[in-house]
Amino acid sequence: MALAFDDAALRRQSDLVWIEGRTFMMGSDHHYPEEAPAHPVKVDGFWIERTPVTNRKFMEFAKVTGYVTVAERIPDPNDYPGARPEMLRAGSLVFTMPKEVSGPDISQWWTFKFGANWRRPLGGLSDLRGKLDHPVVHVAYPDAKAYAEWAGMDLPTEAEWELAGRGGLDDAEYAWGDELTPAGKPMANIWQGTFPTHSTKPKGCERTTPVGAFPPNGYGLHDMIGNVWEWTSDFWSTRHPEPAKHSCCIPTNPRGGDIEASFDPRQPQIRIARRVLKGGSHLCAPNYCRRYRPAARHAEPEDTSTSHVGFRCVKRAS
Repeated sequence: MALAFDDAALRRQSDLVWIEGRTFMMGSDHHYPEEAPAHPVKVDGFWIERTPVTNRKFMEFAKVTGYVTVAERIPDPNDYPGARPEMLRAGSLVFTMPKEVSGPDISQWWTFKFGANWRRPLGGLSDLRGKLDHPVVHVAYPDAKAYAEWAGMDLPTEAEWELAGRGGLDDAEYAWGDELTPAGKPMANIWQGTFPTHSTKPKGCERTTPVGAFPPNGYGLHDMIGNVWEWTSDFWSTRHPEPAKHSCCIPTNPRGGDIEASFDPRQPQIRIARRVLKGGSHLCAPNYCRRYRPAARHAEPEDTSTSHVGFRCVKRAS
């Protein structure tokens, strides 16, 4: 399979891996309800980036295009009815490890920091020194989509992402097999310790790691699990469709749910579409968020950026 690129596109797409199209079992019946039911889907072959997009690559995009990310813009009050005026400032959500927690309120470890963005991932005077080869974070869906279009690519569908993420191990629990840490070896950048108050990782390694720091999956793809959640192009749905009753009716290249169903029913006054995130992040932990599996999925509003969400791109054959 060969693709014709111009010189600039070739430089941006020089590290793509071909994923052969086929039918596979998507989802899981054994974990969170939004992953069910497991059902067969057929996906055509495509190319996918070997790693998530890095700060280095995103910096090139921003420099060439002058693009300003969502986290760097002042929010429009019309998009957030009822929001306090003092909160309508540029910024993004940053994880901060608390000393102790009381109950499941995530505001104990997530803080909206004014001035936090991909250039300043912790807000304040933080910068990208030593992190150019880490995944870019604080990118909302429009930012990831803009980069993909500039690079001559697209964001993966959920089905494409999951096929690639499984690495050929369709029946395995994880992207590398059925044990989370085979022989005690961490296979992905996920939380070590007790989330969110105690990390056993070396000091300075509690957040993202350079792409490729952990072993690739069976397709040679790095960081499909852990490090950062990754945007897909699919609108969120609360569960998968029921399996096709006949082989002739297996969905081909499914595109997820519809925009109306993706809105958060807990905030009916805010009509911000939600998309599917895949892969888990460095904050997923056995005691809290066991979404470090290819079948796992999570809803994220298109306008939301955080310190643990990034993306990678695909190139379709046609």
